[in-house]
Amino acid sequence: MKRSAGLLLFRRGPRTDDGPEVLLGHMGGPFFARRDAGAWTVPKGEYEPDESPWAAARREFEEELGLPPPDGEAVALGEVRQTGGKIVTVWAIEADLDPATIAPGTFRMEWPPKSGRLQEFPELDRVAWFALDRAREVIVKAQAAFLDRLAEHSH
Repeated sequence: MKRSAGLLLFRRGPRTDDGPEVLLGHMGGPFFARRDAGAWTVPKGEYEPDESPWAAARREFEEELGLPPPDGEAVALGEVRQTGGKIVTVWAIEADLDPATIAPGTFRMEWPPKSGRLQEFPELDRVAWFALDRAREVIVKAQAAFLDRLAEHSH
């Protein structure tokens, strides 16, 4: 069973009655290049059983965004099981971040398939702030539960 952990940054919108905004990353690589709905994710990554989920969430944030994870009170948002069976654990932290400052990590894969050519792609090809309603439209389906839990916490 694969396990993944991540950090969901949130900030208060200019009009606080609109609720918080969340920072999501658009998954890099050829499979998601032309997709919007279901192609955005909490910055996260897999970890081994001997690593704590919290340590993994902080490590993966830095690997995926190229920035140190922010300090601040971490709000546990629990876990969800994604369609492929992966268990994802997420914490929310209130912090601001300029999406232009990210320096995403990369991964290598054979592309095009069966070509024998390895190409490098960014883990996240861009990040952006979203109001919760818009975030629900684009986030990986199972991860929408994290948005609901954050909204409950923010009231």
